[in-house]
Amino acid sequence: MSFCAFFGGEPFRSHFEPGIYICSKCGYELFSSRAKYQHSSPWPAFTETVHADSVAKYEERPGALKVSCGKCGNGLGHEFLNDGLKRGQSRF
Repeated sequence: MSFCAFFGGEPFRSHFEPGIYICSKCGYELFSSRAKYQHSSPWPAFTETVHADSVAKYEERPGALKVSCGKCGNGLGHEFLNDGLKRGQSRF
């Protein structure tokens, strides 16, 4: 699935069925539905990735990392540091 649907809304924001979210370009496993939670942003929110190498990231600005697929480099959005469900947890 692609996380950044800027036109017409994000179809997976309110999707909470069990499963694995994969890269829309290469099919690599990115996030589990177990790590997904409801958030006020217009995009799906996750606390962690499926694998340590599911995503690649670099600092875009303080507190925000640019995130892409760890296998093919497809852009996925951001990781917001210290903005997860628990103290010190990130939000993807």
